[in-house]
Amino acid sequence: MQQIAKGIWKIVLGEPEEFTPEHFRQFSVRTEAIEQIPVSRECRVSEEKIHWRKTKRGITVTLPMETQEDIYGFGLQLQGFNQAGRRRYLKVNSDPAANTGESHAPVPFYISSAGYGLFVNTFRYTTFLCGTNSERGQSSGMTAENEIHEEFSEAAIYALKRAKEERKIIIDIPAAEGVELYLFEGNIPEVVQRYNLFSGGGCVPPMWGLGMWYRIYGGSDEKALEKLAEQFREEKLPMDVLGLEPGWHSHSYSCTYKWSYLFPHPEEMIEKMSQQGYKLNLWEHLYVYPKAPFYKELVPYSGDYEVWNGLVPDFATKGASELFENYHRDTFVKKGIAGFKLDECDNSDYNPSNWAFPDSTEFPSGMDGEQMHQAIGTLYQNLIYRIYRKENRRTYSQVRSSGALAAPLPFVLYSDLYDHKQFIRGVVNSGFSGLLWCPEVRDCANGDDLLRRLQTVVFSSHSLINSWRIPSPPWKQTDIEKNLAGEPMDTADYYTAECRKLFELRMSLLPYLYSAFVEYSHSGKPPIRALVMDYPEDMAARMVDDEYLFGESMLVCPLTYEEGTSRKVYLPQGRWYNFFTGMAVEGGRTMETEAAYNEIPVFVKDGAIIPLAKPVMHVDKDTVFEMTVKIFGEADGRFVLYEDDFATFDFEEKQKRIIIEKHPGSKLTIQTEAGDTSRYRFI
Repeated sequence: MQQIAKGIWKIVLGEPEEFTPEHFRQFSVRTEAIEQIPVSRECRVSEEKIHWRKTKRGITVTLPMETQEDIYGFGLQLQGFNQAGRRRYLKVNSDPAANTGESHAPVPFYISSAGYGLFVNTFRYTTFLCGTNSERGQSSGMTAENEIHEEFSEAAIYALKRAKEERKIIIDIPAAEGVELYLFEGNIPEVVQRYNLFSGGGCVPPMWGLGMWYRIYGGSDEKALEKLAEQFREEKLPMDVLGLEPGWHSHSYSCTYKWSYLFPHPEEMIEKMSQQGYKLNLWEHLYVYPKAPFYKELVPYSGDYEVWNGLVPDFATKGASELFENYHRDTFVKKGIAGFKLDECDNSDYNPSNWAFPDSTEFPSGMDGEQMHQAIGTLYQNLIYRIYRKENRRTYSQVRSSGALAAPLPFVLYSDLYDHKQFIRGVVNSGFSGLLWCPEVRDCANGDDLLRRLQTVVFSSHSLINSWRIPSPPWKQTDIEKNLAGEPMDTADYYTAECRKLFELRMSLLPYLYSAFVEYSHSGKPPIRALVMDYPEDMAARMVDDEYLFGESMLVCPLTYEEGTSRKVYLPQGRWYNFFTGMAVEGGRTMETEAAYNEIPVFVKDGAIIPLAKPVMHVDKDTVFEMTVKIFGEADGRFVLYEDDFATFDFEEKQKRIIIEKHPGSKLTIQTEAGDTSRYRFI
């Protein structure tokens, strides 16, 4: 067992495969930052307790599991939270049919309440059985019989139950003859921090990326884009980014990466949008149509099967990466495009329009289709990141598939699914695995459903409305057919005003959220995270999958439209305050909370300091935020606000800290390190 850094150990079993997440690592381990993290919980798993064997299908690894052990992680999990007692099949899949572990972003990394986390360095479709089985003979001493059956039903028989005896975590890795394991020591938050810093530290988006986003109707043309952009400014709706959907390509499925007749003057359009304060983001996928400018050169660097009549590039080869990278840099990035959205890169087992290449596909690098399915989203992110890094411009982009070691990559996951409850669970879960998730507004039953979904979006890592199916914004008409027919709702003015309030709320939180992302980079602490990460010893918090911490001090408790205007909220021990009213509430309990459809329950910790900005319409390179400070409670409070140029990678060398502190009986103090602040003005 080799020590990689404080509390991180590497174990090599057998002969590992060449192509793994570690093989494509683009960021160095943040060893110095890892040294600052304590190990406050003893790891109950040692090398001697990890067993493995070769099987006819690959290898099997087993570890002990305690009866009360809780398990979290495995990437973006929309349908499950605490994974103890579950079977997780980690395969990238755009349409997981049930709570199986399949996901847009499966990550073979889990966190245990037994003082450790485990990363399995593989791209194989790996299965984790988290205490579902015991070994042969382990139950031979059981003698109980004549058990009392309170109910005979499928629900009772198949219900998830805690084992009364020690079980095993069984890891089934197909095709491989060996594997590398990475063991992380500590309690739940310490393990997550170590994993993120092992990955290279969390990403720091540009400030504009944290503002409001809107993806326009897929059939829009240049004039429609310009009209919508003007409408947002006229109606005083804050907006930073406009996203173009498939119609901008001359051929979309597969892609040409050439402007269509709908956008005849792309460079002038980009410049005009820039003058109005908008960044543009382009939709694409990576299946390359024969009319693409680099198609012929790409043929020898692609897999032996096509998707939608397009080549599947092998980004594990230098040839494919350079062709794609050079074209995107020269054609789009240098012309002012701020980022990209990679769609349909996530396999499709159940969709009639199948965009999955066979698992047996052979790629020039030597990877097979199974490995490429698991890797391709991250390989694309690496490629796009390199472009912007060389240009010294930060991007904040979207991707529909990701995987292990992705924390440093400024990409946010999204989905073509629509379940709001699952989207909230995605916000809660993603932080365990170094991922960012957008619960984007896509489909609304009515105006109140729109508000409920938008409330969740505003308190997420990516505040996006995706209107690719409708030409007018959803606050004008939520019904798709009526929207397409140009019929506004009678209540359009009301919902426009309510959406404006939410947009302005988001803009007021930008410096607060930006500082949380800087801390993510420095310490590995996710900016948005499950309650159990801040309260690892709170047994009630271990099952909460519909509340989450937003930044340092805010606890967000979203409601769905179906839940109506009240929900149960769990508050950990201590005094909490309603963010909007300031009313104090004692924690350590579950309580019923009322919230009208235009309200969302948000609580803050005692002693919290929340810096708030006067909302701006968009973030510019010269934006100066007018700041006020909101204080909650009597306890000591401290907040570190970070300032840089908010746009380039110069922040890595040039960054100021503004220390805001308060103590009982004393005034609030604001001190700036290394000179005065130029991007914040406190009023």
